Amino acid sequence: MALRHRDTFNEINITPLTDIFLVLLIIMMVIAPMLDQQGLSLMVPSNQEVKNMKDTKLITINVSDDGKYTYDNKEISAENLFFTIKDAYKAKKDGLLIQASPNATHGAVVKVMDAARNAGVASISLAEN
Repeated sequence: MALRHRDTFNEINITPLTDIFLVLLIIMMVIAPMLDQQGLSLMVPSNQEVKNMKDTKLITINVSDDGKYTYDNKEISAENLFFTIKDAYKAKKDGLLIQASPNATHGAVVKVMDAARNAGVASISLAEN
């Protein structure tokens, strides 16, 4: 009986792996320009501009340090932000002004922005209270 001597497999062929990565790279390069990234264009007014903006028909939502929302000196729950903004936007078409206190959380301000965007508000301004 003769024993067959087999060569051991010492190398890994990475050519198929490289081909897959190149195909994925080409697909991403083609698709990336087609992605439409929508965002909100924000205008941050200075304190002088905020005082002049009170004459316009803006919806003004105040965000306090503890994350509470007020509109026309009435406290609004986070769940009712959308409905409040949507109702107010029918009469005040100039947009939304978010007056946030300096220590307000980012998440509290973003909730107002999301509610405004979902309510159809096109113009959102942000000011420090």
